[in-house]
Amino acid sequence: MAIGSTIYKVQLSIANMDQNYYETHELTLAQHPSETNERLMIRLATFALNASQRLIITKGIGADDEPDVWQKNYSGEIELWIDLGQVDEKRLRKACGRSEKVIVYTYNPKSATAWWRQNSATFARFKNLSVIHLNCEGIDALCERSMRLQCNISDTELTLHSDKKDVLITQECWQ
Repeated sequence: MAIGSTIYKVQLSIANMDQNYYETHELTLAQHPSETNERLMIRLATFALNASQRLIITKGIGADDEPDVWQKNYSGEIELWIDLGQVDEKRLRKACGRSEKVIVYTYNPKSATAWWRQNSATFARFKNLSVIHLNCEGIDALCERSMRLQCNISDTELTLHSDKKDVLITQECWQ
């Protein structure tokens, strides 16, 4: 954890009708000083979209050798590697070599579209890679130091509910 990180406590109740997964997770998130509230909340949303008992939100921006979220099997092998944003080819090559499945979630429409146009042909060779763009306008408004969120997932749409606001997140599968 970086010096100056902000700690967030989250109670996340997930009802994923697409995967028949219903669970409440008590999570602690560390926000790196350079990480925006939007990115922090997108880390939380990607956790919800892929939730399981072994899924872990890592240190995030502060860790070069770890993704934002990952899942390991009981012998320590990486089953799922999740990164956010516009990831470079070297990092993706490494991730695809170390993990059974890799997912990159993008969220900034302008820069993500340009990044995808520039790199899609190169990334097509990674057979265990998925690239998904999240439309999540207003997600940063849910961010509080202590959060109780209800997450509903149905037909690949995720809705996050708090006492103050609801946010709908849609997905576009690019690869």
